[in-house]
Amino acid sequence: MRIAIDCADLDHQRIDGTRVYIKNLLTYFGKLDRQSEFLLYHQKNFNPTLKPPIFPNYVERKIPYSFWWTQTRLAFELKKDRADVLWMPIQQLPYLIEKSRTRKIITIHDLAFKLFPEQFTSIDRFKLNLFTDYAVKRSDIIIAVSNSTKKDILKFYPKTSEDKIKVIYHGVDKEKFKFRDLSYRINPKLKIPCSQFILYLGAIQPRKNLGVLIEAFEKIKKEKDRKALKLVLAGGSAWMAEETLKKAKGSEFAQDIFLLGQVSFEEAVELYNSAEIFVLPSLYEGFGMPILEAWASGLPIIVSDNSSLAEIGAQASEKFKAEDVNELVFKIKLLLDNKERRTKLVRKGYERLKDFSWEQCARETLAEIKK
Repeated sequence: MRIAIDCADLDHQRIDGTRVYIKNLLTYFGKLDRQSEFLLYHQKNFNPTLKPPIFPNYVERKIPYSFWWTQTRLAFELKKDRADVLWMPIQQLPYLIEKSRTRKIITIHDLAFKLFPEQFTSIDRFKLNLFTDYAVKRSDIIIAVSNSTKKDILKFYPKTSEDKIKVIYHGVDKEKFKFRDLSYRINPKLKIPCSQFILYLGAIQPRKNLGVLIEAFEKIKKEKDRKALKLVLAGGSAWMAEETLKKAKGSEFAQDIFLLGQVSFEEAVELYNSAEIFVLPSLYEGFGMPILEAWASGLPIIVSDNSSLAEIGAQASEKFKAEDVNELVFKIKLLLDNKERRTKLVRKGYERLKDFSWEQCARETLAEIKK
């Protein structure tokens, strides 16, 4: 079987959940299926951090071409190569292969642009609607990364058969992300003082709701005996990040808010191991991969009580209403001041991790590809 895969996202410098997902599945596909031929299409050079292993049955197809690459050059190459199956790990399909015999599978990570259109630029919103609408209609199988995402697909695309949607959870690299007893030994390059800190790790964009986290931090800092507490926001700036950055830099406690930008996997491990609490305050997530990384690192977590966060976090997380600053303040203080509660959450997180594995994710995805 010839399996074509769009790997162009692995060329990008900014690392996000979608790109980590592609890389990890490619790490397992070649181990799990040594008979099929995998055609890996991309445009430039793989980001060294995201570069997948190249197995003997992987054929790397580097095709430089920038203008609407997916809809033009990729479509041309797919027609020429006559793959049996095309897996698009993003919610897009090339229009020009509509009538081909190639079976088409897409992964939908989230539909945030449908739920929060105001948080996307007009051009991004236009493209996401155009490509997703077409991909949902023309794909043979849709992989949703959570039951929450499946529910959203059925809400916005009610004509879609439920049987067409397969829920397959993400995994986590339990060797990379694990407790290493690195407490307060942060890499000097990160420029964080050895102190108690709250951690957020992910993209900087409006949907992540970081303004509420900053406000909660400011309220806690005004209390006595909280002078040592810091807030660390790690992750690259995505679209419309300016307001969040302005709020952090303009805070009366700006000297205690650390904007690290994009960090490496190794630095992320150090941050998870050294933080006191991990907070993911998003208005919406399709999955929430940092939850698994924090659990694997032995870190208690607080998440918004919405979308996939409630589903994935389950009973192994503290939850708060995303718009409620005071509830977040209460939850943060609850964990800061109660070591027993933190320990209990960490134990539940370890137990919950048994439900998530990149190998299992790859097996289930490959099964859908090869049906």
